[in-house]
Amino acid sequence: MNATIGAAHIKAPHELYCRLTGQTLHLGYERERQWYELLRAGFTLEDLRRVILYLQREIREGRRNVGALKLSNLLQLDRFEEDLSIRRVRLQAPPPPSVAAAVPHFRSLNAKSNDSVASNIYASLRAASAKRTTT
Repeated sequence: MNATIGAAHIKAPHELYCRLTGQTLHLGYERERQWYELLRAGFTLEDLRRVILYLQREIREGRRNVGALKLSNLLQLDRFEEDLSIRRVRLQAPPPPSVAAAVPHFRSLNAKSNDSVASNIYASLRAASAKRTTT
């Protein structure tokens, strides 16, 4: 085991997982190894908390299956990383641009183009009208 990741470091995320999910699971060798790998990959207790709360919300809203919270699924590094990333993306989207700031510029650009469009439409209607009267 890495000198910086000891038994206490491994026990903390397991206890947090059990507390947040309401489960009581034995911390055996295989689970210790999975927690160790998660911590060694650089994930933190806060990352774990965020992913668990995200998955619980997704399950409540019917977008995820309860199996997503199974410890054996949660501790797969690629899935954990993806869930954490999705959680960040969905909750930290950039604010929409201010519409008020864009409207005056849009109107000034369209004023000239609207005049030329109207002139073109008027010319087309006159030409169509002239054709009808000659035939």
